[in-house]
Amino acid sequence: MAPIEIESPASARHAESAGRFFWMQRREVRLHEYELVVVMNADIAEEDVPAAIERVTAAVTGRGGEVVEVTPWGRRKLAYPISRHSEGNYVLTQIRLDPLRAHELESGFAISDDIVRHLLIRTDEA
Repeated sequence: MAPIEIESPASARHAESAGRFFWMQRREVRLHEYELVVVMNADIAEEDVPAAIERVTAAVTGRGGEVVEVTPWGRRKLAYPISRHSEGNYVLTQIRLDPLRAHELESGFAISDDIVRHLLIRTDEA
Protein backbone atom coordinates (compact mmCIF):
# COMPACT_ATOMS: atom_id res chain seq x y z
CA MET A 1 0.00 0.00 0.00
CA ALA A 2 1.34 3.39 -0.96
CA PRO A 3 1.61 6.00 1.79
CA ILE A 4 -0.95 8.81 1.74
CA GLU A 5 0.19 12.41 1.91
CA ILE A 6 -1.90 14.75 4.04
CA GLU A 7 -1.58 18.24 5.32
CA SER A 8 -2.86 18.95 8.78
CA PRO A 9 -5.42 21.80 8.79
CA ALA A 10 -4.30 22.85 12.27
CA SER A 11 -0.70 23.18 11.14
CA ALA A 12 -1.82 25.16 8.08
CA ARG A 13 -3.68 27.65 10.29
CA HIS A 14 -0.65 27.90 12.55
CA ALA A 15 1.61 28.55 9.55
CA GLU A 16 -0.64 31.36 8.35
CA SER A 17 -0.70 33.02 11.77
CA ALA A 18 2.99 32.53 12.52
CA GLY A 19 4.20 33.27 9.00
CA ARG A 20 6.54 30.28 9.02
CA PHE A 21 6.66 27.91 6.10
CA PHE A 22 8.16 24.94 7.94
CA TRP A 23 4.85 24.24 9.73
CA MET A 24 3.18 23.42 6.40
CA GLN A 25 5.22 20.32 5.77
CA ARG A 26 3.56 17.40 4.09
CA ARG A 27 4.06 14.09 5.78
CA GLU A 28 3.57 10.58 4.58
CA VAL A 29 0.94 8.69 6.50
CA ARG A 30 1.27 4.98 7.00
CA LEU A 31 -1.96 3.39 8.05
CA HIS A 32 -1.47 0.87 10.83
CA GLU A 33 -3.70 -2.12 11.37
CA TYR A 34 -5.89 -2.13 14.47
CA GLU A 35 -8.49 -4.37 16.02
CA LEU A 36 -11.39 -2.46 17.54
CA VAL A 37 -13.84 -4.10 19.93
CA VAL A 38 -16.85 -1.97 20.81
CA VAL A 39 -19.48 -2.77 23.43
CA MET A 40 -22.61 -0.87 22.52
CA ASN A 41 -25.39 0.14 24.83
CA ALA A 42 -27.91 -2.71 25.30
CA ASP A 43 -30.74 -0.16 25.22
CA ILE A 44 -30.24 0.15 21.45
CA ALA A 45 -33.02 -1.79 19.73
CA GLU A 46 -31.99 -4.79 17.60
CA GLU A 47 -33.17 -3.06 14.41
CA ASP A 48 -31.05 0.01 15.26
CA VAL A 49 -27.79 -1.89 15.85
CA PRO A 50 -26.72 -1.80 12.15
CA ALA A 51 -27.14 2.00 12.17
CA ALA A 52 -24.99 2.22 15.31
CA ILE A 53 -22.33 0.04 13.67
CA GLU A 54 -22.45 2.35 10.64
CA ARG A 55 -21.78 5.32 12.95
CA VAL A 56 -18.67 3.54 14.27
CA THR A 57 -17.41 2.84 10.74
CA ALA A 58 -18.16 6.45 9.76
CA ALA A 59 -16.06 7.63 12.72
CA VAL A 60 -13.14 5.57 11.39
CA THR A 61 -13.47 6.63 7.75
CA GLY A 62 -14.07 10.24 8.76
CA ARG A 63 -10.59 10.27 10.29
CA GLY A 64 -8.92 8.95 7.16
CA GLY A 65 -9.07 5.28 8.14
CA GLU A 66 -10.28 2.22 6.33
CA VAL A 67 -12.65 -0.44 7.64
CA VAL A 68 -11.38 -3.87 6.60
CA GLU A 69 -13.94 -6.13 8.27
CA VAL A 70 -16.88 -5.82 10.66
CA THR A 71 -17.98 -8.82 12.75
CA PRO A 72 -21.03 -8.31 14.99
CA TRP A 73 -20.89 -10.70 17.96
CA GLY A 74 -24.42 -9.93 19.12
CA ARG A 75 -25.82 -9.23 22.56
CA ARG A 76 -23.84 -10.73 25.44
CA LYS A 77 -23.84 -10.50 29.19
CA LEU A 78 -21.06 -8.34 30.63
CA ALA A 79 -18.64 -9.84 33.13
CA TYR A 80 -19.46 -6.99 35.52
CA PRO A 81 -21.89 -4.06 35.38
CA ILE A 82 -20.66 -0.98 33.52
CA SER A 83 -22.64 2.20 34.14
CA ARG A 84 -25.62 0.13 35.31
CA HIS A 85 -25.54 -2.00 32.14
CA SER A 86 -25.40 -5.77 32.51
CA GLU A 87 -25.54 -6.57 28.76
CA GLY A 88 -24.07 -5.09 25.62
CA ASN A 89 -23.93 -5.52 21.86
CA TYR A 90 -20.38 -6.52 20.91
CA VAL A 91 -18.81 -5.62 17.56
CA LEU A 92 -15.32 -6.61 16.39
CA THR A 93 -13.88 -4.40 13.65
CA GLN A 94 -10.60 -4.69 11.76
CA ILE A 95 -9.46 -1.20 10.71
CA ARG A 96 -6.48 0.62 9.22
CA LEU A 97 -5.80 4.07 10.68
CA ASP A 98 -3.16 6.76 10.98
CA PRO A 99 -1.62 6.33 14.46
CA LEU A 100 -1.92 10.07 15.12
CA ARG A 101 -5.68 9.78 14.66
CA ALA A 102 -6.17 6.78 16.98
CA HIS A 103 -6.39 8.94 20.11
CA GLU A 104 -8.90 11.22 18.40
CA LEU A 105 -11.05 8.18 17.53
CA GLU A 106 -10.92 6.88 21.10
CA SER A 107 -11.85 10.29 22.51
CA GLY A 108 -14.94 10.30 20.34
CA PHE A 109 -15.92 6.85 21.57
CA ALA A 110 -15.42 7.89 25.21
CA ILE A 111 -18.08 10.61 24.98
CA SER A 112 -20.55 8.62 22.87
CA ASP A 113 -23.80 7.53 24.52
CA ASP A 114 -24.06 4.50 22.21
CA ILE A 115 -20.73 3.01 23.30
CA VAL A 116 -20.36 1.56 26.80
CA ARG A 117 -16.75 0.37 26.38
CA HIS A 118 -14.18 0.10 23.59
CA LEU A 119 -10.73 -1.41 23.10
CA LEU A 120 -8.37 -0.42 20.27
CA ILE A 121 -5.32 -2.64 19.80
CA ARG A 122 -2.62 -2.28 17.18
CA THR A 123 -2.15 -5.63 15.44
CA ASP A 124 0.66 -4.93 12.97
CA GLU A 125 4.32 -4.96 13.90
CA ALA A 126 5.73 -1.86 15.59
